[in-house]
Amino acid sequence: MDIKAYKKGFEHSYTFGMFPTVELIKFRPEAVVKVLVSSNYKSESDADIFEICRRNGVKTEVADKAIRRISDKENNFVVGVFSKYQCRLNLEASHVVLVNPGNMGNMGTIIRTLTGFGLSNLAVISPGVDIFDPKVVRASMGSLFRINFKYFDSFDEYKDAYNNRRIYTFMLDGAKTLKDIKHDENELFSLVFGNESTGLDSNFSSAGTSVFIKHTDRIDSLNLTIAAGIAMYHFCS
Repeated sequence: MDIKAYKKGFEHSYTFGMFPTVELIKFRPEAVVKVLVSSNYKSESDADIFEICRRNGVKTEVADKAIRRISDKENNFVVGVFSKYQCRLNLEASHVVLVNPGNMGNMGTIIRTLTGFGLSNLAVISPGVDIFDPKVVRASMGSLFRINFKYFDSFDEYKDAYNNRRIYTFMLDGAKTLKDIKHDENELFSLVFGNESTGLDSNFSSAGTSVFIKHTDRIDSLNLTIAAGIAMYHFCS
């Protein structure tokens, strides 16, 4: 395996930093290839990467040149190398659906947010950003390794596979405001969001219950990550 700057076509990817690397080891141990450690690494008081790796049977390597070659920051002292893997979404759980997401930081932030609200299933409608890109992993703070995710060629493909739930599509011209939605806590749901620049097209208005998050006319729309966070809080609190 060549340790080079990440490209989408690779069969492996990287975690940059101690915390996401520990999350990788904890939740996806079968995917870990090895952990690269800088000679400048200093053990933290409550955790040592060498000890964590030893306990979990993970190979470590002091590799300053490799870390510099693949990292875009100077303060990355721990890098996890892991094989890409596939997941299956849980049919008996609620989902978040991202349609054609285009921003890696936003995808990572949404992954971290859904994890924080107790959700663990993410559907991505292609085309969309690469979930294994280190920028997504970093923005998720390693929460990527706690969730199930799956790409679909179309929303219809997703909907046909998971038709045992209520669909809520978040749109600027939604038929109901979020405050109008009275959700049964025992009901499975899918919260559907469009990408950052175009949102969901008009076809989604009939895909389920279309929802609008009310805000002042001082802005044209909410940021995707903010809207998704508000929606998840409403449905999960």
